[in-house]
Amino acid sequence: MVFKLDDNRVVFPNPELADPDGLLAIGGDLRPDRLILAYQNGIFPWFSEGDPICWYAPVERCVIFPDCVMVSKSMAKLFKGSTFKVTYDEAFKEVIETCAKIGRKDQEGTWITRDMQQAYITLHKLGYAHSVEVWQEDKLVGGLYGIQMNQVFCGESMFSKVSNASKYALIWLCKHKKFKVIDCQLPNDHLMSLGAEMISNEEYQSYLKVI
Repeated sequence: MVFKLDDNRVVFPNPELADPDGLLAIGGDLRPDRLILAYQNGIFPWFSEGDPICWYAPVERCVIFPDCVMVSKSMAKLFKGSTFKVTYDEAFKEVIETCAKIGRKDQEGTWITRDMQQAYITLHKLGYAHSVEVWQEDKLVGGLYGIQMNQVFCGESMFSKVSNASKYALIWLCKHKKFKVIDCQLPNDHLMSLGAEMISNEEYQSYLKVI
């Protein structure tokens, strides 16, 4: 059953009531308190330009446990060299804007709408949203952004302008920040090659509550 949110009340139905494909509710807005409540309960927005806001709570979550991230020999060599420089929270606006603009295989347009960008920039200013930036010769060539909920990093999107830059950002996040879980939301081959695995929503919820 898909619920219609009340625009005037910041509440969500129980995530366990989501459809098999994870769709839980539609409507509402992207105000900070609604977004924060969503992530606190394992819910995230995902919709296209012109569509109503859709809120998802997948039955299974694709996650990476930082200690289990897989680093190939070629990536290990990159980390030993000086090809890339990494910063944290120094160019959040540029990262989310680039994630929205960059072309992706088998995908037309972007779900990171202008309203979405502004909402997450606001969350960044409030200390909830964070970014990893990968630089090469002072140019932003890769990165990712997401939301921190206790010791869970809820990844939203990443980009690469040169080979391995987004992968470098994700491995750096696993190795240098003390998160218990990196939430990747939905699986793909790229994430699975880095050691991502599927866990139940119930298990995922338990990590959200641990401080």
